[in-house]
Amino acid sequence: MTHRLAIYDMDRTVTFTGTYTGFLIHVAKRLAPWRLALLPGVILLMLAYVLKLISRQRLKELNQALMIGANVERAKLMPHVESYAEKVVAQNVRKGALAQIAQDKADGYRLVLATASYRLYVEPIARRLGFDAVIATDHLSQDLRYVRAKIAGENCYDTGKLRMIKAWMAGEAIDRRQATIRAYSDHVSDAPMLEFADMPFASNPHKPLAKLAAARGWMRVDWN
Repeated sequence: MTHRLAIYDMDRTVTFTGTYTGFLIHVAKRLAPWRLALLPGVILLMLAYVLKLISRQRLKELNQALMIGANVERAKLMPHVESYAEKVVAQNVRKGALAQIAQDKADGYRLVLATASYRLYVEPIARRLGFDAVIATDHLSQDLRYVRAKIAGENCYDTGKLRMIKAWMAGEAIDRRQATIRAYSDHVSDAPMLEFADMPFASNPHKPLAKLAAARGWMRVDWN
């Protein structure tokens, strides 16, 4: 049996802009508006990351603790997560990406959204876009009553994303030798995923990925 997979990155591939900061601000406004006063702290944390004082994973955890809270009741949080997903799909999705998603589905591909963004809000977005599966960064105690500002396992990024894709495939009993894979990303950090694919697409690529795609002979697509 041959499995057909179409694996998409999300931020700036399917969407025009990143979704993480928007998620933090959207939820803070609705759950605890006073936390917006802590936005300068987010900027300082980003500086610390740029200076390599903290990891990308720790940056995400600390930002969430600042803007949403270290331990938030899921029942209170989820209505705002769902409204954010509605906003993303209505305002921040590329029409060209929607067309390609529809084409892959028509071609018999299983649609997989693989992203460093949190599963917490990626799954509602993926559901609205018609994806079949999500591979994303998970919160610790993902399914419990409270959402903690702590990542479980790896941040779904770079080589970590590829490891998570392989683990997902193993869990789905998909043998790589019996799979045909299309992969789409805008960022060079997804080079491991693109190299893993049979048909890699540099989608709306930034300059480093555009350069790499040209060197590797990967197809470039530019979606509006």
